[in-house]
Amino acid sequence: MPPKQDLSQYAYSAISSLVLNPNRGRREKEPDGAPETLSGRIDPREMGSRVRREVPKELLEKKKKATGEEKATTKKRATAAAAAAVNAGFGFSDIIEATQDVEGIRYQPRTAETRTVYELILGSVHRLLGDQAQDVVRSAADTILETLKTEGLKDFDKKKEIEEVLGSLSNEEFTQLLNLSKKITDYAAEDEEMRDPDEEKNEGMIDDTAGVAVVWDEEDEEEDDEFELRDDSDASEEEAEPAEENADADAAGEESLVFGGGGEKRRGNEKSDSERISPHDIDGFWLQRLLASVYSDPATATEKTTEALSILSSESSVRDAENALMELLDFGHHEIVRLLIKNRDVVVWCTKLARSDDQERVNVEVAMRERNVGWILKELRGDRTKRPAAAPGAGDSMDVDTQGGVPKTGTIASGSTLPPKQIVDLDSMAFSQGGHLMSNKKTTLPPGTVKRTKKGYEEIYVPHKPITVPKVDDRVPIPSLPQWAQVAFPKEVTHLNRVQSKLYPVALGTDEPILLCAPTGAGKTNVAILTILNELSKVRDEETGKFDLDAFKIVYIAPMKALVQEMVNDFTKRLGSFGVLVGELTGDSQMTKQQIVDTQIIVTTPEKWDVITRKSTDTSYTNLVRLIIIDEIHLLHDDRGPVLEAIVARTIRKMEQTKEYVRLVALSATLPNYQDVAKFLRVDISKGLFYFDVTYRSRPLKQQFVGITEKKAIKRYQVMNEVCYEKVLDQAGSNQSLVFVHSRKETAKTAKFIRDMAVEKDTIERFVKPDSGTREILLSEISNITDPQLKDLLPFGFAIHHAGLNSKDRELVEELFKDGHLQVLVSTATLAWGVNLPAHCVIIKGTQIYNPEKGRWVELSSQDVLQMLGRAGRPQYDEFGEGIIITNHSELQYYLSLMNQQLPIESQLVAKLADNLNAEIVLGTIRNRDEAVQWLGYTYLYVRMLRDPVLYSVNADYLDDDPHLEQKRADIAHSAAVLLEKCNLIKYDRVSGRFQSTELGRIASHYYVTHRSMATYNQHLKPTMSTIELFRVFALSNEFRLIPVRQDEKLELSKLLEKVPIPVKESVDEPAAKINVLLQAYISGLSLEGFALVADMVYVQQSAGRILRAMFEICLKRGWAIPARAALDMCKMAERKMWNSMTPLRQFRGVPGDVIRKAEAKQFPWYRYFDLTPPELGELIGIQNAGRLVHRLVHQFPRLDLQAHVQPITRSLLRIDLTITPDFTWDDRVHGTTQAFWIVVEDVDGEIILFHDTFLLRKQYTTGKSEESEHNITLTVPMFEPVPPNYYISLISDRWLQSETRLPVSFKNLILPEKFPQPTALLDLQPPPFSVLRNPEFERIYSSSIPAFNKIQTQVLEALYGSDENVFVGAPTGSGKTICAEFALLRLWSKKDQKHPRAVCILPYQEMVDQRVKEWTAKFGKLQGGKEIVSLTGDSSTDLRQLQIGHVIVCTPTQWDMISRRWKKRKHVQNLGLLICDEAHLVGGEIGPTYEVVISRTRYVSKQTDIETRIVALSVSLANARDFGEWMGAPARAIYNFPPSARPLDLDIHLQSFSIPHFPSLMIAMSKPAYIAIKEYSSTKPVIVFTPSRKQSKLTANDILSHCLADDDQDQFLNYDPEKLKEHLDHVSDQDLVESLSHGVGFYHEALDKQDKKIVERLFEAGAIQVLVASRETTWSLPASSYMVIIMGVQYFEGREHRYADYPVADVLQMMGHASRPTIDERSRCVLMCQQTRKDFYRKFLNEGLPIESHLPTHFLHDFFLAEIAEETIENKQDAIDILTWTFFYRRLTQNPNYYNLNNISHQHLSDHLSELVEATLADLVTAHCISIEDEVNVGKLNLGWIAAYYNISYITIDVFSMSITEKTKLKGLLEIISSSTEFESIPIRKHEDVVLRRIYDRVPVKTENSRYESPAFKSFLLLQAHFSRLHLPPDLVTDQALVLSKVVNLLHACVDVMASNAYLNAMGAMDLAQ
Repeated sequence: MPPKQDLSQYAYSAISSLVLNPNRGRREKEPDGAPETLSGRIDPREMGSRVRREVPKELLEKKKKATGEEKATTKKRATAAAAAAVNAGFGFSDIIEATQDVEGIRYQPRTAETRTVYELILGSVHRLLGDQAQDVVRSAADTILETLKTEGLKDFDKKKEIEEVLGSLSNEEFTQLLNLSKKITDYAAEDEEMRDPDEEKNEGMIDDTAGVAVVWDEEDEEEDDEFELRDDSDASEEEAEPAEENADADAAGEESLVFGGGGEKRRGNEKSDSERISPHDIDGFWLQRLLASVYSDPATATEKTTEALSILSSESSVRDAENALMELLDFGHHEIVRLLIKNRDVVVWCTKLARSDDQERVNVEVAMRERNVGWILKELRGDRTKRPAAAPGAGDSMDVDTQGGVPKTGTIASGSTLPPKQIVDLDSMAFSQGGHLMSNKKTTLPPGTVKRTKKGYEEIYVPHKPITVPKVDDRVPIPSLPQWAQVAFPKEVTHLNRVQSKLYPVALGTDEPILLCAPTGAGKTNVAILTILNELSKVRDEETGKFDLDAFKIVYIAPMKALVQEMVNDFTKRLGSFGVLVGELTGDSQMTKQQIVDTQIIVTTPEKWDVITRKSTDTSYTNLVRLIIIDEIHLLHDDRGPVLEAIVARTIRKMEQTKEYVRLVALSATLPNYQDVAKFLRVDISKGLFYFDVTYRSRPLKQQFVGITEKKAIKRYQVMNEVCYEKVLDQAGSNQSLVFVHSRKETAKTAKFIRDMAVEKDTIERFVKPDSGTREILLSEISNITDPQLKDLLPFGFAIHHAGLNSKDRELVEELFKDGHLQVLVSTATLAWGVNLPAHCVIIKGTQIYNPEKGRWVELSSQDVLQMLGRAGRPQYDEFGEGIIITNHSELQYYLSLMNQQLPIESQLVAKLADNLNAEIVLGTIRNRDEAVQWLGYTYLYVRMLRDPVLYSVNADYLDDDPHLEQKRADIAHSAAVLLEKCNLIKYDRVSGRFQSTELGRIASHYYVTHRSMATYNQHLKPTMSTIELFRVFALSNEFRLIPVRQDEKLELSKLLEKVPIPVKESVDEPAAKINVLLQAYISGLSLEGFALVADMVYVQQSAGRILRAMFEICLKRGWAIPARAALDMCKMAERKMWNSMTPLRQFRGVPGDVIRKAEAKQFPWYRYFDLTPPELGELIGIQNAGRLVHRLVHQFPRLDLQAHVQPITRSLLRIDLTITPDFTWDDRVHGTTQAFWIVVEDVDGEIILFHDTFLLRKQYTTGKSEESEHNITLTVPMFEPVPPNYYISLISDRWLQSETRLPVSFKNLILPEKFPQPTALLDLQPPPFSVLRNPEFERIYSSSIPAFNKIQTQVLEALYGSDENVFVGAPTGSGKTICAEFALLRLWSKKDQKHPRAVCILPYQEMVDQRVKEWTAKFGKLQGGKEIVSLTGDSSTDLRQLQIGHVIVCTPTQWDMISRRWKKRKHVQNLGLLICDEAHLVGGEIGPTYEVVISRTRYVSKQTDIETRIVALSVSLANARDFGEWMGAPARAIYNFPPSARPLDLDIHLQSFSIPHFPSLMIAMSKPAYIAIKEYSSTKPVIVFTPSRKQSKLTANDILSHCLADDDQDQFLNYDPEKLKEHLDHVSDQDLVESLSHGVGFYHEALDKQDKKIVERLFEAGAIQVLVASRETTWSLPASSYMVIIMGVQYFEGREHRYADYPVADVLQMMGHASRPTIDERSRCVLMCQQTRKDFYRKFLNEGLPIESHLPTHFLHDFFLAEIAEETIENKQDAIDILTWTFFYRRLTQNPNYYNLNNISHQHLSDHLSELVEATLADLVTAHCISIEDEVNVGKLNLGWIAAYYNISYITIDVFSMSITEKTKLKGLLEIISSSTEFESIPIRKHEDVVLRRIYDRVPVKTENSRYESPAFKSFLLLQAHFSRLHLPPDLVTDQALVLSKVVNLLHACVDVMASNAYLNAMGAMDLAQ
C-alpha cells in the first residue's frame, strides 16, 4: 500500500481561510483552469474519512481483502521472477522455494528455526516416499503436518492417516515425525504478512466476504473447458455437451473428439457472438476506457483497471477470476465481467503488447506462443503470414532449395547477403518447453473415442484401428531379391512385409534419399538392410562376387546406446557373410583410427557422429561415407534434435558443394508434418517419401489416457496408484500387464501397493490362484532369488525389473513373464529399450522422469513413450495391444497428440545455435556471416520458419519483401556470432562479417563444451591453479547450472563433504559444492543413496571427461604448466576412477582387491617396484603367490626411457634431439594398438610450458631390436638470457596415472654461440648500364634478356667482375644470384693471360645441373667462339674426358668429390680458375659434408699447388655468413650477406597454423584454405602449391578442383581454349593429369614421365593453366616461377624412423623462391601452412638469416679421411688434424662449441677435442680393415680402404662386404649383402608402401628370411629383383629403383674386387650381376 497521504489541506477550515484571506500572497502553482489528474495523488478510499467518525465493518473487511490481494499480486510477481531466473539458468537451491506455489500447500515456515525443522521433516518424507518429484514430497509433508497438528486426533489415528500417505511406518519413524512436528511453532499463526493468499482459493472454500461464489450459465463455464465432445456416444453421462454442439459435428459428417481447441474454437464459435472482441480493437487503454464508462472518477478508473488486469492475467480459474472481478466492481456491472471473462486472453495479451516497447514485445510474443495464444498474433497480422501446407507431391521445393539471394556455392564472399538489422534474443526464440513443445492447438481423435470423468481423474478411451488386410498379397518374396543379397535375411523370413515391399524398388535399386514414417514394429530395420545391400551392389565385382570394402563407409545413427549395441549385433549377424565389419562408436566404446579405417558400417549415436564430423582430424575417412541411415528422425523435436539437425545440414551442404553424393535414409515414427522433414532431408516427395499410418502396426493399439485432476500433489500421487491398481485389475486373470515407472525404488513401491490393495480388497486371487501350477512354480523359484523385495512379491504373481537387479534375477523374471507365470511386471524404462518382452497391456504410471541436466523432474520424451507402448501387444497371441498412460491432467493433450500422430515436429536448433555455428566455423565450412546464412538455409529450423513464421518469432516486417527469410537468417547468424565473440570463441569482424576461430573455439567444438562454459573457464582459470581450484572451476560449468541442492540431500552431502579428499570451500547449500563433491565421490567410488543424487552424479561423471579435457587443453595452449599437469591428472582420475595417491596397479583390470589394499598400505614408492623381482614383490605386498602377477603388471605399465641431446642453433633457440625407448611389455588387452603421450618442455620453475606436442607409440615399434624401437624426435625450444640452470622435459602418458618420465636438461656447461653479425645493407643504387661490362659480346647477352641489373647484382658487380677475390653472396632465393655467378665467369673469360680458364659450377642436385647446362649452353654457346658447358656423369673415364673439353663443368658435390679426390694425379683439377658453389647453404644440409669437403679440398689444393683458384659462393641469407665467408677465403669486403627481406620483389608471407595431428586429415583440411588463398590473393595470376609427396600432389589437385566445382566454376583456373588444349593433352600419358589439366590445374612430381613434365611446364609457363601442384621432391628441379607459392604442410613421412619429419629450412626457402617474377610482377606472395607447434620456428627463420652448422664429424668424417689416406694426402695423424683445420667444421667449432659437444673453447680443450676425434675416427677405420696405423702415428691404406675410396662407398659397407662374403656366397646371399649397404639407407620409405612391396615380394624369385617391409635394405633387395625380373612398378618405386641402380654398379664392382682380392671364384657371379 502507498504511504498514507497528508490530506489536511482539504479540511474545511483550511479551505475557508483561503477564501477569507485572498491577499495571503501568490501560491507557487496557481490553478489555471486546465484539468489536472489526481491519479496517484489521492487515495479514493481515504475520501471523507475525517468526516465519518464510524466506519462500517464491511468496509474494514473489504480493505483487509484488498490489501491481501495486493500482496498476492506482489508475491506472484516475485514468484514469476524467480521462475524466470530458473529458466535463465539458475536452479532453485531450495525445495521450499521451488514448491511454494504448489497448489494446496497450507504451511510456510516463517522463522529460520522452523524452516530447519521443516527441512528435516521433508528429508524424512522423501526417504519414506521414495523417488518422487519435489511437489509430491512437499505436498505429502504438508498433509502429514496437517494430520500431526490436528488436535483431538489420537496418535494411533494420526499414524494410520500418515500411513495412508507414506505406506507402512515403524514406530520410531512415526515418533520422529511427531516430535519434529511439535517443534513447528508457527503452524497456525495468523500473521497476515506470511499467510498464503491463495490458501482459501486453493482449498475451494466459499468466499465469506463476498457471500456467494458467482456462477454464470453452464455454457459460459464450458468456454474454458479444454474438451469438446462431438458425438453422443456418451450422452448419458452428466459431462456430455449440450445438444446444439452435436449439430455441428453431424453437419460435418464425422464423429470425432476434438481436444484442447481453446484458441481455435474461440475464433470459430464466437465470430457471430456479439460479445467477442477483435484483437484489433484493443489498445493499451481499452480496459481503462471501458471501466471509465462506469467509474467517472479517473483515479478510481485507473486503479480498477490495474487490479482488473492483474486478476485477468493471474493463473486463477474462471470461477476465481469472476469472483474477484465482481468484488472489484462492487458486485454490479455483470455485463462487463462477462465480457472480460469471455475475452480474457485477448484483453490481457493485447494490452500487454500495446504497452510494451520493441524489446519487451519480443518476450511477450514468445510467452504468447508458449501459452497457446499465438492465434491472437496471427489475427493482429491479418493471418497473412501462415503458409498453406503443401499438397502431397506438390514439391514446394522453392522454399528450401532456392535460398533466395544466397548463393549455394562452396565459398561465399563477404557481403554477398543482406547485412543484419538487429540482434535477436536467441534465448527467447528458443522453446522453453524443449521437446515437450506442442504447437498444435487441438487434437482430433478417431471416431469411437469416449471421455469419462471420475472422482480425481478423467479418462479418454481411444479405440484401436483394426489392421486392413489387402485383397492382393503384394509382398515381395525373398527369392526375388538378387541371389547374393538373400543371405542378409534370416531363413524363416520368406517375404518382405507390406511396408518393406512398398519401399523395395526404391531402397534396393536406386540412390534416392528416403524418409520412411511407420509405426513401431513395422520392420524398418529391413529397409535399412535393403539400402545397405544397394551400396554393396555398387562395389561388387560381378565376375568374382567379391566386394571392394575399402571404397565406402556406411553410418547408422541410433538414438540410444542400447539400440546401437542391438544394431551392431544384428548387422554383424546378417552382413558378416559379405566380409563387412560393423563397429560400435559411442561414448562407452571408442574405436581407434585404424579400426574405423577397417570398418565398413559404423553404428553410432548422433552426438558421437557430430563430434567426429566436426573435427578435421577424421575427414580422411568421413569422406568415404556413402550412406547415412538415421533412425528415429522424429527426435528432431527432442532436446537432442539440434545434433541431428547439425549432422544432416553439414552432410547435405557438403554434398551439394563437393558433388560427392551421400544417400540419406531417415526412419521415423508416424508424424503429422512429415513433408517438412522430407524437405529438410531433400527427399523427393514423389519418389522417396513413404508414410504408413497406425494400421501398419504389427498389432493395433487400444489407448487409454488418464488425466489426474487432483490439485494437491500428494493426492495426485495417491490417485495415480489407485488408478494403476484398477487398470491392472481389469487385465488380471486374462492378460499380463507391464507397468512402467521411472525409478528403481518406485518399481517395488508400486508393485507392493497393487499387491496390498488386492489383498485388502480381496482380489488377489485374480492375479494368481492359490492352488494353481503357476503358484507352485513361483514358490519353487523363490529360493533362486537374491533380491528381498522380489522374493516378497513373486508368490503373488508380481515382479519387478530394473538395472539394479543382478543378471540372474533379471533373467529369471524375464523367463517367468514370457512363460505367462507372472501377471504384473513393474519395470523401469530399461526394459523398453533393452530386452524385447511384450505384454498385452502396457501401463505408463506417471510421465515424469528425473533429468539431471535440467536438475528437475521433466516429462518423458516422446521417444520413451513410443518405445514403451511399442511393447503392447504380443504379435503371436494378441489381436490388439492396450496402452494406458496415467499422467497429470495438464499433460493429456500432449500425449493424445503424440499417440495419435498429431504432434508436429518442431526445430529445437535455436537453443544450441551458437555452439553449432562455432563447430562449423572451426571445421572451416563457415568463414563469414554470409556462409552462416547459407548454412541456416540447410537446417530444419529454416524449413519450419518458412512454414510457421509466427511460432519462430518471424515478425511481419521480415516477411513483407523477403520470402526466403534472408534478413531473419542474417540477424540470427549475427546474434549467434556476437554471442560467440563475447565468449572469446571467435573473432568477428562486424563490418565485413568475417569469422575467425580461436583456440578456445576449437577446444569448445572438439570437446562439445557450451560457449557459456568456455567463457567461465576463460574467466576463472589462472596460471597457478592447483587441483583444489580446478575442481571448483569444473563445478562452475554451464552444463551443471540447473542442478540444485535439494533439502533432503543436504545431510548426505554434508557426510560426503567430510569423506572426499580434496577440500571444498563452498558450503553445502551451494550447487557448485554439490557438483564438486559428486565428482570426487565418483572418483573415490563412494556409494550414494538418493535417487536424484545418483542420477546427478552419473550426469556429472559423463560430462567430466570432456570438460576436464577441455580445461587441460586451455591450460596447455596458454603454457601454464601447473594447472595443465593437474587438469591432465584430473582427466585420468575421472577416467580411471581412482586418485593419484592410490597404487597404479588399480589401472589394471582384475587385480585382486587384497593385493591393491596391501600395496596401498605399504606406501612404497612406485618407481622402486620396477627394480624388484617377483619373490621380492610378493614379500613386499605380503602375498607371496601374487609376486609374479604384480611383476608382470609392473612391467606392462607404460614406461619410457628418455635421453636428450641439446644443441644451440642460435642464442635464442635450442635444438633438442630426444631419443625415446619404450621400457615395458606390450599387451594388446591392456594397451590396445597405440599409446598416447604428451611431450612437455617446462622452464626451470616448472611454471611455463615452452613446448608441447603429442607422441603416439604404436605396438609394432615397441618390440624387436633396440635400435628399431628407438624413436627420435627433434624439437626446437626458445632460450632466454641469462641462461637458466636447466629445463625439464617430461613425457606424460595421456591415459595412465603416474606414468611420467621427467628429465632435467642441465645448462651448466651450455655455451651459447657467438652473436651473429649484422647483414649487409642493400643500397639503393642506380642500375648501371650494360656497357659497364666493357665487352660488346657480354653486353649483348644481357641486353636481350633483362631490362637492367637488379639492386643485388648492382651492389656485387664490382667485387665479382672487377676483382679476383673470393666472394660470398647471400641473398634470398629468386634474387638473380645466377647472374652474379655469370659475372665471375665473364671475369674469368675476359682475362687474356688466363692460364687456367676452366671453371667448375657445383649445384646440389642432378636436375639443377641439367637445367644449368641447358641454360648456359644457350647463353654462352656462341660466346668467344663457343664455350663448352658440360656436366659430369659419375663414371670416372667419361668424366675425365668431359673435364678436358669443357670450359665450364657443372656437377654435383659428389661427382666433383669423386674427380677431385685424386687431384695429385689430375692436372685439370689443379688448374682450376674458378669454383662456383651455388646453393652453398646446403653445406648445412643433407649433402653438406660432401659439399664442405669439396670446398675445403679446393682451398687446400690451391694452397699446396700455389695455383690460385677463385671461389664464389652463392647462398640464401645466412646468420653466420662471416664464418662461412672467412672459411672459403673471402675478405670481409667481399662478403655480401643481404637480409631475407632484400628481394627484387617484396614478398608477403601469410602463416596459417593447424592443430590436426592426423596427417591425411591435415592435408584435406589445408586444401580449402589453399583454394581460398588462390581466389583471394591470386585470382588471375599463376600459383604453385607444394605438397609433401607425389601421391598428395594428385590428391590436392583433385581437392582444389572439387572446391572449384562447389563454387560452380570448374574451369576458373583454365585460361586457354579447351579445344586447342586438347591437342597438347593428347600427348600426355598420365590420364589423371589429363583430367586435371583440362580444368586448369596441373600436378608435377618426380615420378612423372619426362614428356608429361615438359607439357605441364610449358602450359604453366604460357599461363594456360593457373595452378600447379608440385611435390616436395621437385622443389629444386621445378623450372617454373609464379606470383604466389603455397606451401601445404612442412612435414613429410620419414619411413626409416616411422614419423613425420620437418622439411629442411633450405627446402622451404627454395619453395618460397619460386614466387619471383621480377619482370612481370611488382610483388609476390607466399602462404605457409604448418602445424601449430612449428609456427614460431618458421616465423623466426623466415625473418632472420639461416644459421648453418657442419655435419662433417657426424656423417662423413671416416670416408673423408679414407679418401685422403688413399690418395696419401693424409700420411699421419698430424696430417689428419691439419686437413681438419681447412673445414667449415673447424671454423664453427670455436663459434658454437656445444653444438659439437665441446664444453670449453680454450686452446687446450680444442686441441684435445680434435685429437680425440681423429683418434676415434682412425680407430674405426682400423677396425674395418681399411687402414693400418704404424708406430701409433703413421697411417697406411689397406686393400679394402683403397677399394672403398676408389668406388666412393662407405667404409661400413666395405667392412660388411669383407665380413659377409665367403667363397660359398651364392646369388641370394650376394643380393642380401649388397642390399644391406649403407648407401641405400637414404632410399625413402613411404606411408602404406608395405602393401605394394608385399605384392612385389610375392612375384620375385629370391626370398629372404628377413622380410621387414619398412627397412630400406629389404626395399632395395626387392627393387633389384624387380629390375632383373622386369616387373612393372608404380611411379614412386620407379624413381626409387633408378636411385638404387645408380648406386649398385659401384657396389657390385667393389664386391668383385673384394672377392677377387680374396681369390674367390664366385667373383664371376658378381660380375654377371653387374652386367
